[in-house]
Amino acid sequence: MRTITQQQIIAYSPNPNAVANARKISSGGGFVSRMRSEDDTFYMGECKGSGKVNYVVSADFVDEASPVFRCSCPSRQFPCKHSLGLLFEISLKKEFAIGEIPEDILKKREKKAKKTEAAKEAADGGKTEDSEGKEGAEAAKAAARRQKAGKAAKSKKIKKQLEGLKMTEDLVHGLMRSGLATMGSVSLKTYRDLAKQLGDYYLPGPQLYLNQLILEMEAFQKDQDVKHYKAAVEVLKKLRGLCRKAGTYLTEKLEKDTPEADDDILYEELGGIWKLDQLNALGLKKENARLLQLSFQVVYREAGKEYIDLGYWTDVDTGEIFRTCNYRPVKALKYIKQEDSCFALLQIPVLSYYPGEQNRRVRWEAAEYKEPGEEIYKQVKAMACPEITGAVKTAKNQIKNILSEDFCAMMVAYRQIGMVKTEDKISVVMEDQNGKRLKLRGRSEEERACLEMLLKVPDRELLKNQVLFGLVYYDSKDHSMCMAPLSVVTDQGIIRLLY
Repeated sequence: MRTITQQQIIAYSPNPNAVANARKISSGGGFVSRMRSEDDTFYMGECKGSGKVNYVVSADFVDEASPVFRCSCPSRQFPCKHSLGLLFEISLKKEFAIGEIPEDILKKREKKAKKTEAAKEAADGGKTEDSEGKEGAEAAKAAARRQKAGKAAKSKKIKKQLEGLKMTEDLVHGLMRSGLATMGSVSLKTYRDLAKQLGDYYLPGPQLYLNQLILEMEAFQKDQDVKHYKAAVEVLKKLRGLCRKAGTYLTEKLEKDTPEADDDILYEELGGIWKLDQLNALGLKKENARLLQLSFQVVYREAGKEYIDLGYWTDVDTGEIFRTCNYRPVKALKYIKQEDSCFALLQIPVLSYYPGEQNRRVRWEAAEYKEPGEEIYKQVKAMACPEITGAVKTAKNQIKNILSEDFCAMMVAYRQIGMVKTEDKISVVMEDQNGKRLKLRGRSEEERACLEMLLKVPDRELLKNQVLFGLVYYDSKDHSMCMAPLSVVTDQGIIRLLY
């Protein structure tokens, strides 16, 4: 009988309420019968519902990384609470009678296998048995026509984007000529109008930067706080840099007649949306990857009117640190599942990378959830940066790119963490084996809370000879590199300071 963990059930669930309801169904004896196949790939049960007829619930694990859940109930949630309830039955090792896999399930498996094979053949160039015949030739011609039309549409889109970039660049230059010092009195209507127009020019990336600039200017007009002025300067620098680089990038694509998406980070910076098959086709993938989550948080981005479920993960085989971003616009919150913390080791058949350097964004379609174990934690801990000097150098190289984040997520080994007095100030620092130190600070309320929690850990041994995961950044207040701590990695597990 297979093992199902609560972490897996939570991962499959569309929302927390579904998990709670599923647990009630299982603990309340909602299932009147249970059956599983002899090869342990199929589970089925009958569950009491609100009507006279029981619901038939099943879970098909023929594809371990992407199980299929089915239920005869009318719920629009997927998986429904009855499907999750069946998983709880499995996790609790309740008795399942051995039975035959229903014929309709076998047919559905066969149909799915054929579709998968057809998709694979299409990806390999559409080699099918009739591709050499008349039908194959006609299909090839139709595909060529679609490709030509698609290429023309992409070129037209790029020309439109260049128009929008020129408008944005003119506005930026105008603001720089008049000086940001005037932003306390300038009318924001022109900026708001342009921000709305950028959506029509297929430029959601620059639109986001412009919205951020408008927010900082609005805030400065209200309280005259210099921090908004400084933040506006940084946004303006990014917007100007994006306009310049993007203009060159798009012009070259038109000149070379290559309007298709490529592995340049500017494609996404301009607002391009990647599909997994596009990333995989560009070779931005890894097979049989193993990831362990280091930290998770939910942030709200006012400029985009959206929540972002942000997770940081490490590849346990290479030590690379990636991030996952689940964007949930406020207008569509009820339609998009919120992500959650994950404490399992993920075995991912195909991991897709986004273009970039440090802390690249990743996605995947399916994964198996396994218990990490002490051996995995030791392996992750051993891959941390062994000394602070190297970590700071890597972070500086990352954040000097005008279009990159202003921090770098890293794991750094430390000999001890403590408080020191410098220039009449008390600072929290981490010290490595060479005696080099790095200040620990938080920029947001959440990050400052993480630091307080770190200093209050009951087991004081956690402040010695461990690994700290966090965000290394440059603090302009005292012109020093700092780190916002998020988690402590030990041989026995990961102590999260956030969520």
